[in-house]
Amino acid sequence: MRPDKITSIPDFGKVPPQANDIEEVVLGALLVDGDAILVVTGILKPESFYREAHNKIFNAIQELSKKALPVDLFTVTEELRKFCLLDSVGGPLYLTQLTSKVVSAANIEYHARIIQQKYLQRELIRLSVEIQNKAYDDSYDIKELFDYMESQLLEFHGMTEKKEALKLSLIVDSVITTIEKVQNKEIKLSGIPSGFTGIDRKTGGFKNGELIIVAGRPSMGKTAIALQMALNDSEQGYPVAFFSLEMSNDQLGQRCISNVSDKTNVQLTEGQCNISDLLEKTERFLPYKFFIDDTAGISIYELHAKAKRLVLKHGIKIIYVDYLQLVKGEGKSRENEVSSVSRGLKLMAKDLNVPVVAMSQLNRELEKTGSKRPQLSNLRESGAIEQDADLVWFIHRPAKYDEKTVYVDNTEVSSEGVAEIIIAKNRNGLTGSFFLKHNVSLTRFEDYEIENPEF
Repeated sequence: MRPDKITSIPDFGKVPPQANDIEEVVLGALLVDGDAILVVTGILKPESFYREAHNKIFNAIQELSKKALPVDLFTVTEELRKFCLLDSVGGPLYLTQLTSKVVSAANIEYHARIIQQKYLQRELIRLSVEIQNKAYDDSYDIKELFDYMESQLLEFHGMTEKKEALKLSLIVDSVITTIEKVQNKEIKLSGIPSGFTGIDRKTGGFKNGELIIVAGRPSMGKTAIALQMALNDSEQGYPVAFFSLEMSNDQLGQRCISNVSDKTNVQLTEGQCNISDLLEKTERFLPYKFFIDDTAGISIYELHAKAKRLVLKHGIKIIYVDYLQLVKGEGKSRENEVSSVSRGLKLMAKDLNVPVVAMSQLNRELEKTGSKRPQLSNLRESGAIEQDADLVWFIHRPAKYDEKTVYVDNTEVSSEGVAEIIIAKNRNGLTGSFFLKHNVSLTRFEDYEIENPEF
């Protein structure tokens, strides 16, 4: 019995891209050598196969492998029979014919990539037809349609990338080379600097693939410190992407102007400034590769797609997200939704190989404690944030809780304009705390005492 083709591509008078003979060879190789499924896992999935019969056979092989059961002609036959699928794939005879087409699985990876290529060609055709149909429908927003199309194309692009495991000795050599450069002053940090001496000394900078969480209660200065770090990075020549889900482009732009012009937000809003002076002070922004996206209510999927586009187009080296709880995730409960966003940000950091710095809210339980000092348990709505993050630090402003003084380097000083940064988790380095100066009116953070890092 010859099964129907699995395709949703309209009939254009052309045969959709396919490699039926190669599909037979790959399935035959899997039936001959069950361990070969480990080679094609990650390359192929059931829908990669053009013929419906091959789709079902591969799915049966995959299910047996997931259960750690042996894969061969007899076990696959029984698996298909158990679910009443054996006749629909051509019966035992067709499975036997598949095994006769190969003698080994030596070239299975090469053949699997041919099948993958044909599958992606069909998906591109399907997507183009889908986009065409939606473009005729006035109920679809054109911006959403563009975003959907680009996210799908980026997903297809990601499927073509091949990442191999590296030998430990090669990894160690690379790390030692980095350390040697640090010692020789060729580089100051092994990661991207925050611009704050205290955190850069303890972390060595933000590393590629890391998820960094900066958390605090409302009005502690999360957006201000994120913007300050982004400006610091841009000043050092790093291309930056800043996703702002709470503040608009204009609001962030005004904060940036305030940061460099010594004019408060109130003064700028009321026009109490000299335009020529502002233009002169903001000329420093001209060479900055600093990109801001203020899309509200963005999903983690759309955020990932947009970030990948920026990385590919502008070479973005670090991504800021303000803030985590405003990103849309998946899940039936709020905790599950936030967990999916947290996990999505970590996966984005690894996929794009850049640091992702996300602001996060702390829950109200903090206000009920005596010291009001944040702890990891205060991360709002999800313990997954702590689990996913490589680095977690809190912004604590003692003056907000009526503490009149604090001790900085064993010296008692006024708490006004002082922010304590508490590094509560550092997967690859030290924890502890340090202080920053915080100019609230100018929304500016800087080192409490200017020191030269000893790198």
